[in-house]
Amino acid sequence: MTIMQRARWWAADYLVAARWQLSSALGRQDPVGLSRGSGRPVLILPGVYEPWRFMLPLITDLHGRGHPVHVVEPLRANRLPVAAAAELVVAALVARDLTDVTIVGHSKGGLIGKHVMAFGEATPRVRNMVAIATPFGGSRYARYFRGPTLRAFAPEDETLSRLGRETAVNSRITSVYPRFDPHIPEQSELPGARNVCVDTGGHFRILGHPRAIAEARRAAGEAGEAGTTGTTGTVRPAGPAGPDADPAPG
Repeated sequence: MTIMQRARWWAADYLVAARWQLSSALGRQDPVGLSRGSGRPVLILPGVYEPWRFMLPLITDLHGRGHPVHVVEPLRANRLPVAAAAELVVAALVARDLTDVTIVGHSKGGLIGKHVMAFGEATPRVRNMVAIATPFGGSRYARYFRGPTLRAFAPEDETLSRLGRETAVNSRITSVYPRFDPHIPEQSELPGARNVCVDTGGHFRILGHPRAIAEARRAAGEAGEAGTTGTTGTVRPAGPAGPDADPAPG
């Protein structure tokens, strides 16, 4: 991977993020309408500073395949600490009486999802999770931020350490991450999980990558016990669409 390749991926990543943030701000999608469907329920958990509409490429695909897609509007831009955000998610799962749920989380959303799976009363309500570009081991870059919102992703953070020690749920998690993530140099491999390293770059644009969408479909569509576990280890090849496939439209 050359410096120029990284630079191209980085630039493309922020262009995609800016476009999706703008689309999110202007979007008028009705979360109530999205929650209707006959398939397995899916819960969407976006990353930090991301409204739920930021994940519309995945939401639109899964809802179009018959899955009721649920969001947690009280998360807003997802700036709360992971544990506090997880409490809001648990409350939503209980209030809506959702069971057999597949979580699809981006970045911090994957940490919140694992917290919900590992701790608290909603643990049995969640079947599995696809975590996309999630800093399970933290990011060394977080140490350089003074504010608590981003500094919480430092590898030595207490909540991250607690989540790292809780390995029982890892076999129900699929971690999808790019070969180059400008925000997470440590990458997102999770011991005991189904790890899918996609041969592309970008912390945001991977949300629209065909392989990420395929893994979300796979997790939400599996039946019976196959839905609770995945093949552990790193899955290759990384994706059917090639290393530089364009993200789906936002």
